Amino acid sequence: MADIETPVLKMQQLWQARFGDSAPPPTENVLDNVPSAETVRLLMQHRTHRAYTTEPIQPETLDTVLACASSAPSKSDLQQVSIIVVDDPALRQRIAALIPTMPWIASATAFLIFLADGYRIESICEQRGKPFANDNLDSFLAAVSDASLALQNAITGAEALGLGCCPISVIRDHMSEIAQLLTLPRRVIPLAGLCLGYPAREGHVSMRLPPDAYIHKNNYSTHQLDSAIDDYDTHRDARHRTPDTAQKHVKDYGLAEFYGWSEDKARQMSKAERAGVGDFARSVGFSLS
Repeated sequence: MADIETPVLKMQQLWQARFGDSAPPPTENVLDNVPSAETVRLLMQHRTHRAYTTEPIQPETLDTVLACASSAPSKSDLQQVSIIVVDDPALRQRIAALIPTMPWIASATAFLIFLADGYRIESICEQRGKPFANDNLDSFLAAVSDASLALQNAITGAEALGLGCCPISVIRDHMSEIAQLLTLPRRVIPLAGLCLGYPAREGHVSMRLPPDAYIHKNNYSTHQLDSAIDDYDTHRDARHRTPDTAQKHVKDYGLAEFYGWSEDKARQMSKAERAGVGDFARSVGFSLS
């Protein structure tokens, strides 16, 4: 088991770590005398890990992570998720070679790929002699939702077992190649990878947007958005300043004197990403209509 220990924090401390000074914490420690308080602490202390020790993950530990994944909610109990455990070293290296900017894909103790699986339920309809009448966009979204919920459950379960995780969305940059490597059937989408291992270092809690930016009551309100984003940029920069060398698309936009989260994300989204995902989904049998 990893030597890194996570301190037991009160809600006010957890809140401060996650939101900084841009969102006032609860006045009371709501975790007092709550039977499942550790679950709340676990979720609020989540952090991504990209460096792992050499300690192996025992088979029963990995099986438990996978069981947590399958325990996630599922739309209409259709269970449209599959998970591939990539334990063939040669296959892992071929996948890692597609994404050289993320060497932790190769170095993680274990690597999983979560699939939005529309094949199985279509196959069941065929086996039972029933028409499959739901080849539409909602069917695609249901499969993606099932896989996403299973991924989050796997992360929570893994962290409860002392493991560190790093989700890999970049596999969607290489959907055709990965589908071929994994011999995926029709109506199956490689949604995300997941690196697992015992953390080699503590990592940090990534500051999130304040609740005012994303919590709405009764209707969607935009009137506080600009000020909430500006405030968040300032507080996040004070904690984790982005170095000049990490600024995106400097050739196009120059070197910003103040480079907050919103500037980073605006630059990122100014360039087209994964425009071929819809074409891939259609090519494997989703109509998306």
